[in-house]
Amino acid sequence: QVQLVESGGGSVQAGGSLRLSCAASGYTYDRYYGRVCMGWFRQAPGKEREGVANIYTGGGTTYYADSVKGRFTISQDNAKNTLYLQMDSLKLEDSATYYCAAGVVVVGSACPARLITTDYSYWGQGTQVTVSS
Repeated sequence: QVQLVESGGGSVQAGGSLRLSCAASGYTYDRYYGRVCMGWFRQAPGKEREGVANIYTGGGTTYYADSVKGRFTISQDNAKNTLYLQMDSLKLEDSATYYCAAGVVVVGSACPARLITTDYSYWGQGTQVTVSS
């Protein structure tokens, strides 16, 4: 199993910044570290969950949704088994519950160049981000 715990959400004015964290742990995570794809997703009320970014633990390669490219940065701290999402220049439409996700990569050595929920087996409980004008 993999346990994912997000933190860092809150309220911020448009144009501001927040940094989300996701602490990962568990036997499966430790065993497969280096072949795990970690991702951030978000879901606003009444909307489907959408992908934000992903990163491959084995090499650090990243992939971003067009809507956040240039504003958000996904990163990892290997020593702390922690995933981050630095969010800058926040917009009203970035308001949502943000979820951390993990999936073991069984083919190849990178995350898929896409952001779909079915690529991920493990999910955190979510952290709320509210952007106001």
